[in-house]
Amino acid sequence: MKPEIHPEYHEITVVMTDGTEFKTRSTYGKPGATLRLDVDPKSHPAWTGVQRMLDTGGQVAKFNKRFAGIGSRKK
Repeated sequence: MKPEIHPEYHEITVVMTDGTEFKTRSTYGKPGATLRLDVDPKSHPAWTGVQRMLDTGGQVAKFNKRFAGIGSRKK
């Protein structure tokens, strides 16, 4: 490996969405930095099995209106 081209690898603290934390090594931030997660395996629907549909600004309704005719054949 070439010297002096790789980022510094140091210890940081990762804080999960439920407040639990653990230490790991990373190139994120500076030594002793804290990384707060917005989504983690304890809160993400892919792992929890709980699905929520958030319709911000009627996007789902707009999609359904736009593509309502797809899949239905006209004879």
